[in-house]
Amino acid sequence: MKADMRKTERKRRLFQILAAFGFNLDFPSLARGEISQAKSKGICVPVLNCYSCPAAIGACPIGALQNALSSLRFNLEAGQKKLGFYVIGSLGLIGLAAGRLPCSWLCPFGLLQELIYKIPLPKIQIPQKATYLRYLVLLSLVILLPLLLVDALGFGAPWFCKWLCPAGTLEAGVLLALLNPGIRSQLGFLFAWKLSILIIFLLWMAVSERPFCRTICPLGTILGFFNRVSVFRMTVNLNNCILCDACQRTCPVNIKIYKNPDSSQCIRCLKCETVCPTSCVAHGWWIKERESDQPETI
Repeated sequence: MKADMRKTERKRRLFQILAAFGFNLDFPSLARGEISQAKSKGICVPVLNCYSCPAAIGACPIGALQNALSSLRFNLEAGQKKLGFYVIGSLGLIGLAAGRLPCSWLCPFGLLQELIYKIPLPKIQIPQKATYLRYLVLLSLVILLPLLLVDALGFGAPWFCKWLCPAGTLEAGVLLALLNPGIRSQLGFLFAWKLSILIIFLLWMAVSERPFCRTICPLGTILGFFNRVSVFRMTVNLNNCILCDACQRTCPVNIKIYKNPDSSQCIRCLKCETVCPTSCVAHGWWIKERESDQPETI
């Protein structure tokens, strides 16, 4: 069992590292301290990876969604058919294919949270009620405010990226400030505000598992809606489950997988599968649920 867990974790860590580099390959722009202008940045990547990161070669789907919503009113009034269907389609394809799998296998900010959590400090469990904050963040900062609060021309603002996202602050703001003296000389209140939020999350990461993913991340929230219908599935054979809660003890988001394998909080890290003493947890692509796999309560 321990050997299986180590093997899965090594594989997952390799995927995380390769993804972190793979989504950020514009090293010349990084060396110059400039935002990458790679032509591939019109394509959304499946994780939070800031568009303004100097080395980024793809677009963050949450940033792209906000840009589409913030310019929607202007485009409609101008008679332009730019309604953001590409971004919505990208999110749908990612979700239908894998649900929240990218959160644990591909996300660079998820990798950072896991590494910082390894610091030997007393640990604090995140209250379940705090995890519902992510729905408010998605609805207000990502959808409603960019769509409804617009200027005289009809343009809104990317509220989540501009005022909250600590991943963007680290990957873009801090890097650009360190590498580009021109940008560094123009920093003001907004950067100080976002840097404070980043520091709070960095400290929180040391004592709680994946606090950003569980309480704030709008992309994980969106992808979580697809866990029930995605091609990649988790199942639990309840006939073999002994309710030992080994799954919950190792789960980074503190859920009991046997109660709801389709939970929107599940990030598909597979830790529960590797520690299950009766091997009742399984995963797969197009995996079919048996009647005995269905939980009594959802």
